[in-house]
Amino acid sequence: MKEFVLRELKNINKEEELTRIGFDSSYISQASSKLDYKLIKIYGLNPAQANILKQTAISSGADCMTHREVITGKIDNSNIILTGSISEIKKIAQKLVFQPFSLKELAKELLDLCDYAAAKETKIIGILNITENSFSDGGMFLDTEKAKQHLIELINDGADGIDIGAESTKPFSNPVNASTQLERILPILNFIEKENITIPISIDTRSHIVADEVLKRGEYIINDVSGLEYDAKMAETIGQYKAKIIIQHSLGTPDKMQVAPKYKDVIEEIYLSLSNKIKYAHSMGIEGIIIDPGIGFGKTKENNLEIIKRIEEFKALGYPIMVGVSRKSFLGEGDNRTKDIYTLAINSGLIDKGIDYIRVHNVKIHREYMNILKN
Repeated sequence: MKEFVLRELKNINKEEELTRIGFDSSYISQASSKLDYKLIKIYGLNPAQANILKQTAISSGADCMTHREVITGKIDNSNIILTGSISEIKKIAQKLVFQPFSLKELAKELLDLCDYAAAKETKIIGILNITENSFSDGGMFLDTEKAKQHLIELINDGADGIDIGAESTKPFSNPVNASTQLERILPILNFIEKENITIPISIDTRSHIVADEVLKRGEYIINDVSGLEYDAKMAETIGQYKAKIIIQHSLGTPDKMQVAPKYKDVIEEIYLSLSNKIKYAHSMGIEGIIIDPGIGFGKTKENNLEIIKRIEEFKALGYPIMVGVSRKSFLGEGDNRTKDIYTLAINSGLIDKGIDYIRVHNVKIHREYMNILKN
């Protein structure tokens, strides 16, 4: 017979648990930060930086793992892993402010990472494809009147925003020229403006010509699935309008991306790629950024599942996250109704993790689920 009862606490409200054990109420907020742990990988520190960080971590009650040759100085740089509670990480940052070798800048990054707030409530972004060949509803809303009707239906079903695309970027698809995209998009934008529809609208395009024509009309968001790689003038165009952008990761162009996608470390490679794209966007005057790891864009089924499992790691980039799993091929065979159920199953986990945006075909089922969580 066990003399003690032990229970590991996971996914709890820490402040409520502290209250239940009778903890001092005036100290609860500060104490709860000691119960949140971070495991942080920092790239490319020189031996001096790594050694100082390691000693600072140890002196703060945390820990820091480095390359074995950091102490000898036989290597030029080392990636490190820093681990500790949020309280300990903040203490480390406060001490690094007074250290040389640009560690003051690292201190700010650590504090930003600790203070990054999760979404208060996941936003549902409805998909409106005005295309001939999208993978789940290609051709259904190519007719302008049907597209208008579906737009209103998505809004009435509870969409927080709408993503409109006139070019399918499904695997093995070919590009659609800018003039054709605009022929499809502009009548819908005329309708949106005439009806005074005010929810956020993003335009799914890789073309700076399309982006320019759209942004002339107002505060639309550009969703570039290539992550500013397909069209060399895209970043400049968005920067000129000070517009918002969704930067997605994609391994190559749609016609080739699913031939044989391969990664050594899928999460690390996507993370570093998005980090570089964010820096590039900043250099072009773009500040309003949402990031998307690009489920299905140059990814195997295993890659997609790993991204979903570890999606919270991308929060350290410091920008809102959008994820689109809706009806994608890695969900297996089945009609749209079946795939919508699988989509909701995965998105329920993303909602629980505080992911900022989910991009879906079936808005209604997601809104009903989120209403259940509230009531």
